[in-house]
Amino acid sequence: MAAASHIVATLSVVIPMYDEEEVLPALVSRLRLVLEHLGAAYEVIAVDDGSADRTAELLEGFRREWPELRVLRLRRNSGHQVALTAGLHHAVGAYVVSIDADLQDPPEKIPEMLELARSRHLDVVYGIRADRSTDSGFKRRSAGVYYWLMRRLVGNRVPPQAGDFRLLSRAAVQASKALPDHQHVYRLLVPWLGFPSGEVTYQRHQRAAGRTKYPLGKMVGLAADSITGFSAAPLRLANWLGVFSLIACFGMMIFTLVAWTAGTTVPGWTSMFTGMLFIGAVQLICIGLLGEYVGRIYTVLQQRPTYHVGYDTAAGVAASVPEEFTGPVVRRA
Repeated sequence: MAAASHIVATLSVVIPMYDEEEVLPALVSRLRLVLEHLGAAYEVIAVDDGSADRTAELLEGFRREWPELRVLRLRRNSGHQVALTAGLHHAVGAYVVSIDADLQDPPEKIPEMLELARSRHLDVVYGIRADRSTDSGFKRRSAGVYYWLMRRLVGNRVPPQAGDFRLLSRAAVQASKALPDHQHVYRLLVPWLGFPSGEVTYQRHQRAAGRTKYPLGKMVGLAADSITGFSAAPLRLANWLGVFSLIACFGMMIFTLVAWTAGTTVPGWTSMFTGMLFIGAVQLICIGLLGEYVGRIYTVLQQRPTYHVGYDTAAGVAASVPEEFTGPVVRRA
């Protein structure tokens, strides 16, 4: 864990990226212009999440002209939240901003976030998407359902329409690092920490270039991680399904006895088959929900690191062990 004496920058900007070669020139141009006018020491940590395109090559080229750019390359694709974790664990700034590479969240809001945190002594500043008109209708509706569900399960402390564009103080970063969670979902984890927070609003733009790296399958995965990682509600749902199934079975039993008394039953009655299917489906759902939680316990007990760093340009040498086992390397290139 980084000591306070290791902090050499006022601000660290963490950018998880996977196959972002098309958007990189625009990202570097806009972000550098914003940060150069801050009047404070900064670093930019580009976390290459095992990209298969020219992302790593382009980053090395930009780094030769931009010494504040730091490249942290993971050995394999580990997922957006894991790449974000790696960046946060290696950041050395007094404040850390996380932002995606697609420029849908404007980097021009970073100075405003930093000023708000300093003036009001806040540990967290959320970027709130006040206008999502550039997103598709399905994206807006699914996001609305997600935040509504998370606020119902986790509590109203989860700000609506807040993604992974946020500022964290060093204290908030250290607190998140101290947690034993293996599957971080920061849009829920950060509010759960309870640090003083503020908000800045902005209009969400269209992706500057390239294709989205968060299709429907990953969105569903994020929702599943959010629910099972921060709430036992699915297990309670399994209990309620069992109760509902029991009530339905009692009702069918009474109906069957009445039909038998009236002499209207016939061999192979369809309702019996339907009832068996219903009970079997409920049992499988309950077992599946229980298995999801058991699987997460198994993953934690394995104690496998969530990522491996291939190299960190701040170290000047290749790294083979994740930071959570060795401590961050903070020497400047």
